[in-house]
Amino acid sequence: EKLFLFRRAPRHRGSSLAVRLMAAGRGALGRLGVMKKGKVTRRSPPQAWQRDFPIIKRLRKQRDAPVDMIGCERLADPKAKRSDFEWQTLVAAMLSSQTRDQANAEAMVALHRHGNTMAKIARTPVQRLSTLIRKVGFYRTKAKNLRAAAQLCLRQHGGRIPRTIEGLLELPGVGPKMAHLTLHAALGKQEGLCIDTHIHRIANALGWLRPRTATPEQTREALESWLPRREWHDFNVLLVGLGQQQQQAPDKLVERCLAIRDPVAALRLLAGIGVRLRPGRNAKLDQLAAKRPEIRRLVTRGCRA
Repeated sequence: EKLFLFRRAPRHRGSSLAVRLMAAGRGALGRLGVMKKGKVTRRSPPQAWQRDFPIIKRLRKQRDAPVDMIGCERLADPKAKRSDFEWQTLVAAMLSSQTRDQANAEAMVALHRHGNTMAKIARTPVQRLSTLIRKVGFYRTKAKNLRAAAQLCLRQHGGRIPRTIEGLLELPGVGPKMAHLTLHAALGKQEGLCIDTHIHRIANALGWLRPRTATPEQTREALESWLPRREWHDFNVLLVGLGQQQQQAPDKLVERCLAIRDPVAALRLLAGIGVRLRPGRNAKLDQLAAKRPEIRRLVTRGCRA
């Protein structure tokens, strides 16, 4: 069944939440996942990140991972009125947890056909919502949360989604990752990074975080302390896409490593995040492994893994 995909909507500038909430105190801002401007000592990016991130940009230059085509930012209807577009972006974020982008896109198509407006979702029985979104993980719980979030927004926010991280986090089923994603994609405000399990795993595997972090939220806080702001805009999509292709199209990543100027560094990066480099799957890789000992060692380790 064909999916109805939408182009990314233009972003809109907004005032800084961190400035407005500074009086709430440093601890409160940290719990809300808000960037504490002027309060955090910025650290220099680690050498491992400086080495790896240009390679990741090269590997992800074509932007052909699922997140690039059917990520949350692309599942709301840009032709909908503004309040409905914002609501649909929130819905896509809420459905995305523990769910592949492909399944999330199918659920959003079903909701669009049903009528994906706040008022329609608020009066739709939970059982009906569960049927519509059954392709996503934990669909019964998410159906309850969607209906409750719609009712709360209608009752307390005048039929709009909350405009702050604090307000978004008060909605049932919305955590920091979803809140930052919604704030950025729906309202054009980026107060913090959106970190999922792909980014959490990759950042630790490549040694960007010292000490290692135990949760995505710890990873977000650590990355925000040194990641240059100019990289925030695309950071989520770049890393999530790399993680998706590692799992779903590793051979494509190997091909791209072999095509760049320093294939050894790129192949080391892939091996570092868990891609197994096996002999007999890529003729060019086998040829390079026969000529270059450093590549042969990577392939040998991949064969033994």
